[in-house]
Amino acid sequence: MATGSAAIFLLQGSDLVEMREQAYDSEALLQELLARYPALLAGEQVNPQAPRKWLLVAREAGVPDQDDGSSRWSVDHLFLDQDAVPTIVEVKRSSDTRIRREVVGQMLDYAANAVAYWPIDRVRMMFETTCQEQGISPEAVLEEYLDQSGDITDFWMRVKTNLEAGRVRLVFVADVIPPELQQVVEFLNRQMNPAEVLAVEVKQFVGQGSKTLVPRVLGQTMEAQARKSVEREQREWDEETFFAELERRKGPSACAVARRLKDWAEKVGAVASWGKGKVTGSYSPVFAVEDGLVKLVTVYTYGSMEILFESLQRRGPFQSKDLRRDMLARLSEIPGSTFKDVEVTQRPPLALRLLEDSAAFDRLTDTLTWALGKFEGNATHS
Repeated sequence: MATGSAAIFLLQGSDLVEMREQAYDSEALLQELLARYPALLAGEQVNPQAPRKWLLVAREAGVPDQDDGSSRWSVDHLFLDQDAVPTIVEVKRSSDTRIRREVVGQMLDYAANAVAYWPIDRVRMMFETTCQEQGISPEAVLEEYLDQSGDITDFWMRVKTNLEAGRVRLVFVADVIPPELQQVVEFLNRQMNPAEVLAVEVKQFVGQGSKTLVPRVLGQTMEAQARKSVEREQREWDEETFFAELERRKGPSACAVARRLKDWAEKVGAVASWGKGKVTGSYSPVFAVEDGLVKLVTVYTYGSMEILFESLQRRGPFQSKDLRRDMLARLSEIPGSTFKDVEVTQRPPLALRLLEDSAAFDRLTDTLTWALGKFEGNATHS
């Protein structure tokens, strides 16, 4: 049944098809559409300068109300955007009277407890479970989503940072957003920082066997957009800015070590991946191996590198804990390193100053060469 007189017109060849607005048959249908077609959240309207891309973490994502507690609530959808901002979505039909009042308190409960009691491991597990249910590889999904422009481990660390900082996005979705809800959303969006609160109206138009969905973002004000745009800014690091900042912070010796590592990596076929941190720059050599691309270390402008066991443990031969321990033992031969009690599921740091000695630097690159050789069919070690 039509919800009003609103209509749009679809031109099919020489025929003009009138399509009338129609309510969804069920709330579950709208939920399913969002899960299958996240673009309905209208990322280009959320941020026209940098349109949001959505990654589905889970449907019916459980939210506890205490540490290590069981789920008290479940959010309709949990998405992440390319800045690793958790986006909590609650779906209601306009015919549901709760959309005017109860849904706001419900959403605030979700957000407050998700920020407090969602450890990053839980979020990551939800994503991996969703992928497994669809019969797809979580890493493959993330690599495609990040378009090989970002480090998977770094992405999850940014999710963790955003949760801890309360940088989340709350989105109310309905076929029609009532004026009362829009007013509340605008108020919350002005008052809450760094959180963002939005409403998305997804109207359905039907006519002559065709269906069109038209999303529209509501709740943004010029004041809120201007204030929060600073929060969305990233810095695009490159070779020049990275090395200039590293030298400014840690001096020419640390800069020389990082340049030497980059030169070595390029000689064995790596390409450079530059980070997007607002304050801290990062550089990772990316190596081509049989099952895709791999990063072994990341260097930061505060004068340290990290050994990426956290992501390496899910790749090929390094799923073996013994092999990761072997790699750690080799690195522990670098004088001054503090790897003795490190778990090989973490990202242990190594100060660049420890690599100023040629023998120490060679121990690092020998270990990286050994690690790459463990990947069958590696492009530079076949």
